[in-house]
Amino acid sequence: MKKELIKPYGDTLNDGIVQLAFTLPVENTEKAGKAAEIYVSKLNMENIAVVHSSKIGDGFTFFVVYARARPAIDYAAVKSEELKIKIMDFDEINVQLKQNLKRRLKVVGATIGNDAHTVGIDAILNMKGYNHDYGLERYPQIETFNMGAQVSPDMLVKKALETDADAILVSRTVTQKDTHIRNLAELIKLLEVASLKDRYILVAGGPGITNDFAVGLGYNAGFGRGARPSQVASFLVAKILEKKGLQ
Repeated sequence: MKKELIKPYGDTLNDGIVQLAFTLPVENTEKAGKAAEIYVSKLNMENIAVVHSSKIGDGFTFFVVYARARPAIDYAAVKSEELKIKIMDFDEINVQLKQNLKRRLKVVGATIGNDAHTVGIDAILNMKGYNHDYGLERYPQIETFNMGAQVSPDMLVKKALETDADAILVSRTVTQKDTHIRNLAELIKLLEVASLKDRYILVAGGPGITNDFAVGLGYNAGFGRGARPSQVASFLVAKILEKKGLQ
């Protein structure tokens, strides 16, 4: 296979120019700026320029740095579990469910763990949806149960059992210290221990979620920043019909 070497693009193709933004636990001094430059050099960068620094608290400085990355990668060798979805419109989704599943698709969703943000799960489930795209609640052939935020994995599973759900949607917006990984993995483990994992279509979503990441944890799919309700609905329809042997 022919190699396809690529680098970040700044002013000219493959010049390797990148912008980095980070905080160091030091006061904003000339020495701090030098420390930022040295640190970036250890990231295999060259032509380093500290273009901005500002104090954000006692003993903490925020930096913006321009630099040129040395390494290139072979794009032809990159492998990704890209989620391939045939996007259906509002009417087609309802027709597929009514004619083939012959009942309403039941979906339970929540933001789990200590995350109090509902913006992600609301964008997918609530009637008004996101970016001029109707939420799942608006579909006549989809029944939704939005549990909101800070829901424990065991409570989410309990709700899925109570409602005889077909799918569980999990949202994580806040991801500091990898809490999203622990929470998402906890739900999978809970389902596996109870021999329930294969009962549901499992979807994870949030700004830090990729399909590769979600599938690696045991979910059927992952949707990241900017995902639209119709994308999620299209995936759920295709998956439930496949699961039931209806397509």
